[in-house]
Amino acid sequence: MQVRTTTNDAATGSLMESGNSSGGGARSILLVHGRDFKPAEQAFVEISLAALRFGIQRDYEDHVDAYDMIVKDCAYYGDLTNALLESHGKHYDEKLDLGDRNSSLSDLKAIPARKRFGIRQYDRLPGKSALREFAADVAAPVLGALGLTMPLVRCVSKDCAEYLSGKTDYAQRVRERVRTKLCKMLDRGDQVLLMTHGLGCIVAYEVLWQLSHGAEFKDQYGGAKVDTWLTLGAPLGDTHIRKRLLGAKHVVGERFPTNVITWHNVAAEDDYMCHDNTLADDFKKMMNQRVVSAVHDHHVYNLAVRYGKSNPHSSVGYYIHPRVAKIVADWMLASGVEEAPKYTS
Repeated sequence: MQVRTTTNDAATGSLMESGNSSGGGARSILLVHGRDFKPAEQAFVEISLAALRFGIQRDYEDHVDAYDMIVKDCAYYGDLTNALLESHGKHYDEKLDLGDRNSSLSDLKAIPARKRFGIRQYDRLPGKSALREFAADVAAPVLGALGLTMPLVRCVSKDCAEYLSGKTDYAQRVRERVRTKLCKMLDRGDQVLLMTHGLGCIVAYEVLWQLSHGAEFKDQYGGAKVDTWLTLGAPLGDTHIRKRLLGAKHVVGERFPTNVITWHNVAAEDDYMCHDNTLADDFKKMMNQRVVSAVHDHHVYNLAVRYGKSNPHSSVGYYIHPRVAKIVADWMLASGVEEAPKYTS
C-alpha cells in the first residue's frame, strides 16, 4: 500500500491511494511495524500516520504542508504475523484492538505541548512499571550464557522467536515485504526516511544488510543510500539478538549494512524490547569503517496507555512523540542527500 496524505484529508488521518506519484528524488517515508497482532493494513496505517502527522502539527505547524506532500508507505506484514500467532492458538479481537489504539491516540493528542512529554507525566500513568525492563536487563546475560535466550523469547513472543530461529519461511516472507517496498523507493531515487518499530528494526537491519552484501542484490543496490534510518524501541542492542543477525558471522568488512547515511535510535524508558537502549556503542564499528555517518541515541518517555496501563513500547506513543517529530522535521528541511557518509570520530 502506497499512500499520501492530502491537505483536505490529513487532519483526520485518512488516506488516499496513490500510484508512483513521487517522481525521482522525492522524499518518502517507509514505515515498518513491529511484533504481535495487527489490525488490517488500511486501519493500521491510518492510525500510525495520524499520530505522526499530529506530532508535526503540534510542534512544527509550518511544516505540515511539506509533510502532507511526502509519499508515505508501509511495509505491512501483519497478516503473516496474525496467521502465525493464530496457528499457535492465540486469539485476536481486531475491533477491540482498533478501539483501544484510537483511544490511546486521542489521549496522546490531548497533551497540549511537547514539554509535557517528560518524567512527571510519565510517572503519573496508570500501571507504570519498570519490572519487565528490569527482568530483561537481569535475565538476558544469564540466560544468554546458559543458551536459554531463544526459549525465553519463544515463551514471550512466538513471532519474534519464529523470525529469529523458526523453521518456517516466515522470516523470508517478512523480509521480502520490507525489501520490495524499500527497493521501490530506491529505484525511484527517493530520499528515504526508514522508520521502524520493535521487531521491524531487526527485519529492516537484515534487509539493509542483504541489499549491501547479498549476492542477489548488492550489484544493483550496494551503492544505494537510505537518507535516515529511525529505529523506535529497537531490540538491536541485545548481544544475543545481534549474534543472530544476517552478517553477524562475516568478516568485519561485510558484517554491517553500508547503505544508511544517518541513524537515529529512539528508546523509551521501561520499554523492555529495547532494554539495552543505546546503539551507538554497539554499532561503533560501523562508524570506524565509515559505513554510516552517525548513530544518535535518544532517550524518551512514551506516554501511551493501552488497555488501561502504561505501554512504553506502543508505536502510537513513539510516532507522536516530540523527539520523533523533530527528527522528521529536520529530515524534511535537509538540503539534500549527501553523496557519501562522512566520518564521525
